[in-house]
Amino acid sequence: MTLLHITWEVSPVIFSLGPLSVRWYGLFWALSFYIGYEIVSRIFRKEGVGQKEIDSLLVHIALGSVLGARLGHCFFYDFEYYIANPVEILYIWQGGLASHGGAIGIIIAMVRYHRKVSSMPFFWNVDRLLIAVALGAMFIRMGNIMNHEIYGYATDKPWGFRFIMNVSQWMRGADPVFTEPVHPTGIYEGIGYLFIFLSMMWMYFKKMNKLYEGFLTGYFLITLFAWRFIVEFWKEPQGSRPGDFDYDVMQSLGINMGQILSIPMIILGVVVLVIAFKKKRPALPNKGKNNI
Repeated sequence: MTLLHITWEVSPVIFSLGPLSVRWYGLFWALSFYIGYEIVSRIFRKEGVGQKEIDSLLVHIALGSVLGARLGHCFFYDFEYYIANPVEILYIWQGGLASHGGAIGIIIAMVRYHRKVSSMPFFWNVDRLLIAVALGAMFIRMGNIMNHEIYGYATDKPWGFRFIMNVSQWMRGADPVFTEPVHPTGIYEGIGYLFIFLSMMWMYFKKMNKLYEGFLTGYFLITLFAWRFIVEFWKEPQGSRPGDFDYDVMQSLGINMGQILSIPMIILGVVVLVIAFKKKRPALPNKGKNNI
């Protein structure tokens, strides 16, 4: 049996209590932090890191990822609008988070954490943290699916999704206005990120004694952003009208902002791998702080 398409009519809201609404997107964000914290804290404790350092890491990553993702969206995808309306940068509840900005925010947070808090080498921390970040990236894309957002171009494939375009009006009682069947690019990305997470978990538990410090970081940056670059070929620019920043970039360069921002991340991953193989520091060192 072949499905002609999938009509996606799931509400973004799980339940409401008066003016308070609990959304799937928020739940997936919370799950990404909770499960990620559990994974990283167990790894850190297993290798002798104290609870104070683990708790500080959670604070650094929460602030770095959220602030970075918000500022990344505002300045990478809709720069002119937010320069004209800077106070709306604070309106994070209206949506608008960019994974590339989140990645930059995490890097900045990890540099500060390394210098101010951690007793372990920089890449020792990042190698282990990014295992959980890969899983978190999968959760965020599932949240996008529940929000009926960030989908792809029209397709005649049997797994094409019809998303609701007027979600806010539909939730207030209007009839839904559906897209034509489109690529569910959030699912494409989520599947790739889940594979990256599982492969990093396998390498940590089965191959870590044979790897160099920084290898998992380089692997993460190359595979995640290469997959993001590929999926963007099926994804509509987030600014889909003439005059929108992402739309204009797509029209002038032939690739969208998501792809442009993925390229330096992939290059950074290659650089990290080169450094890892050049320095050949064991991925399981004795406890003690080293230089970046």
